[in-house]
Amino acid sequence: MLGHTNATNATFDELAGAEWFSAVGNSATDKVLRVHSWAEAIEQVSSLDWENLRLEAANQLRSRILEVAPGRFQQWNAIIRRMKLVSEPLVREKTASVVAFNQLPTAFEQTVHWDILHLLMEAEHADIVPPGFYAAQGYWYVAGRFPCGWAGAFPTGCLVIF
Repeated sequence: MLGHTNATNATFDELAGAEWFSAVGNSATDKVLRVHSWAEAIEQVSSLDWENLRLEAANQLRSRILEVAPGRFQQWNAIIRRMKLVSEPLVREKTASVVAFNQLPTAFEQTVHWDILHLLMEAEHADIVPPGFYAAQGYWYVAGRFPCGWAGAFPTGCLVIF
């Protein structure tokens, strides 16, 4: 069993069964902005604003866990290590062909790994803190897209995807 919660195992299984990046470049809903190339996606994902937003989402998750379950918070590092044992190989497997074919930088795989690791951490703590930002990112990975930025002020702006 991967995690303490069924949500973690279900999230991992859904990720493992999905074809990541299979729909990049296709049309999108009106609720997101779409970039049209890997070059644009890498430019978006490399922005300091996007990096800061993702870091803030992770910090808020940790803060909420500390607030509602200090004992669970004390296990954060041990849980992260356990999640990395499955997230790292999954991300390598799911990104290998797209990285090779499009000659994507190392930062791409690192970004994807951060998202997936924190998606699993949200799932692992879903029994005490409702999933949020990273669950939303996970939706797009499962849908074959790449969430790569945010346009406008958060949370009133909109997600940028490829």
